[in-house]
Amino acid sequence: MRVVLDSEDVARGLRRVAGEILERHRGIQGLVVVGVRRGGELVARELVRRLREIEGHDVPMGSIDITMYRDDAATALPNPRIGPSTMPDNLENSSVILVDDVLYTGRTIRAAIDAVLDYGRPRRVELAVLFDRGGRELPIQPNYCVRRLEVAPNERIDVLDRPEGLLAIIQPDSAPTIPPHP
Repeated sequence: MRVVLDSEDVARGLRRVAGEILERHRGIQGLVVVGVRRGGELVARELVRRLREIEGHDVPMGSIDITMYRDDAATALPNPRIGPSTMPDNLENSSVILVDDVLYTGRTIRAAIDAVLDYGRPRRVELAVLFDRGGRELPIQPNYCVRRLEVAPNERIDVLDRPEGLLAIIQPDSAPTIPPHP
């Protein structure tokens, strides 16, 4: 296991991404931040905190469970655990910033876009990720990214919620998943 972003790196990177979002959208008017359950929720919460620090106002936030939208749900999920999705009341004509922790094949994001569209028709959907690790199977690219990092196929990036903030580690794919901080 090795730390690739400590909590200060994550905070600094998300401040930069928040600034890029605000510059592109000229403020927070019409923005909705949606985190992909689970890791994306953690990153989305921190991104919303950074947007609030800069703008002084809250940005509506939701979270989306993609379990039933996965293209491998029937074969890879014999006993799926479906979690709740919580979305702002109206996505019509909004600019959704879809947030995930790690972008890899693109399949999770494809499923997340399908799930978001079930809640309404936003004007646009943009993607913000903490990590882009390459290895795409679908033509999906992030609009905002804290770090691009090549990761071996037998490794994974885990984002952990710790009292000092989020941190990211790389470890072997076979390693047990480290539980989030209670």
